[in-house]
Amino acid sequence: MPSTSLIRRIAALASVTALAATLAACSNDPVAEQYLAGDNKGYIAGEFQVQEIAPDQRGEPVEWAGMTEAGDDLSSDDVAGDVTVVNFWYASCAPCRAEAGDLESVWQKHQDDDVSFVGINTEDQPEAARAFAETYGVSYPSIIDAESGAVKLAFAAATPLQSTPITLVLDREGRVAARIIGKLEGASILDTLVSDTLDESV
Repeated sequence: MPSTSLIRRIAALASVTALAATLAACSNDPVAEQYLAGDNKGYIAGEFQVQEIAPDQRGEPVEWAGMTEAGDDLSSDDVAGDVTVVNFWYASCAPCRAEAGDLESVWQKHQDDDVSFVGINTEDQPEAARAFAETYGVSYPSIIDAESGAVKLAFAAATPLQSTPITLVLDREGRVAARIIGKLEGASILDTLVSDTLDESV
């Protein structure tokens, strides 16, 4: 369950969520528009939840490795020491399209703050992932995990991954510190989780 302070911040930022929905609707993306209109075609809707995990209750660091849509190797070693946001997505997922701008905005804000962002594409080939990134202005890399599923399996051993999209915030040790289930309901929610995790002592 979200902490009391986070619930207050979510409520206070309801207008930000409405603005994000409006911007996504203006993208002329019929799939995203269907999602924002409450039409669940093409994906399984998950109830939006934010779960924070206290430092003394986190599991072991997650070790993962794969190849990005650009053909580059990327692993947990490459982001060691950073707070890392991991977003599971695929191109035809309507809520994934609707939340892309919020994810990118938080990445732009924190990319100079010992923060890394990594997408995990669970269904597509590199060409589709690159087209998605270009269309939605996503500048951080995504691992193509459709064939092996090895990265998803590595994270599933540490935390439930029952729906897409799902976004994880990892602490500087690579442990799952927070989990957002379903479409991100506003950039400020993720911003708060990232900032709080950055502020933790290591």
